Amino acid sequence: MSAFMSVFASLVEGLADLLEPLFQASAAAAAIVLFTAFVRLLVHPLSRAAARGQRERARLQPQIAELRKKHKKNPEKLQKAVMELHAKEKVSPLSGCLPSLFQLPAFFLLYHLFSNSTIGGEANALLAHKLLAAPLGGRWADALGDGGVFGARGLVYLGLFVVVACVATFNYRRTKRQMATTQVTAAGSGEQQVPGMGAVLKFMPLMSFMTLFTVAFVPLAAALYVVTSTTWSAVERAVLYRDMPGASPLAAAAG
Repeated sequence: MSAFMSVFASLVEGLADLLEPLFQASAAAAAIVLFTAFVRLLVHPLSRAAARGQRERARLQPQIAELRKKHKKNPEKLQKAVMELHAKEKVSPLSGCLPSLFQLPAFFLLYHLFSNSTIGGEANALLAHKLLAAPLGGRWADALGDGGVFGARGLVYLGLFVVVACVATFNYRRTKRQMATTQVTAAGSGEQQVPGMGAVLKFMPLMSFMTLFTVAFVPLAAALYVVTSTTWSAVERAVLYRDMPGASPLAAAAG
C-alpha cells in the first residue's frame, strides 16, 4: 500500500508540475480537479448504464403494479416475482448504485494521501500545496483557527460551501419534482406505499446537503474532489435523465 501511495503521490506531483505555468501555487488543486474529471469520465459508462436501467425499471412499473395486486397478501411471493421479472428482462435494481461505489476508492486515495505527513517513509511534499491561501491537507477547523470564517483560508471554504449549496439546491428541486411525479403515478395505479417509506421520501431530497458536512470535515484536497464530483453528477444526471420526469428519487439524490 505504501508503494502504491508513493506512485500516486508522484503522479499528482507530476500533473501539478505540468499545470504550474497556468495555475501557479494552486497547480496541485487544479491537478485534483483534473484527476476527478478523469475518474468521472471512466465512470461515465456506468452512469449511462444506470440511466438505461432506470428507464427499463420505469417500463416495468405497470407489470410490477399487477404483481403487487396479485400478491398483496404475500410479500415473499411478491419479492420473488419482482426478482424473477427483473431477471427475465435483464434489469438490475442495483445499477444506479454502481457509479457512486466505483468512485469511493478515488476519494479515499486522496483522503489518505492528504491526511498523512509521510508517504513511503518520506515527507509528504503535497501538503505544502495550497488552493489559494488554504493548504490542501488542512481542514475547515484549521481555517477557523487561522483568521476565522472570513480569513484568507476561511474564504476558500466559503466558496466551496456556496458551490455545494447551489448544486444541492438544484438537486433538491429536481428530486422534489421527480418524487411528485412518482407519487402521482403510484396513486393513479392504486399502489400502496411501503410502511415507513413516507419518512424516507421526505428526508431523501435533503441528502444532497449532506455534502456540506463532508466538505467541512475532510482534508481540503478530498473536499475539492467531492465538490467537483458532485457538480459533475448534477450536470450529468440533468442530461441523462432529462426525458425521465418520473425517475427514481434515490438515483437523483445519490452523490
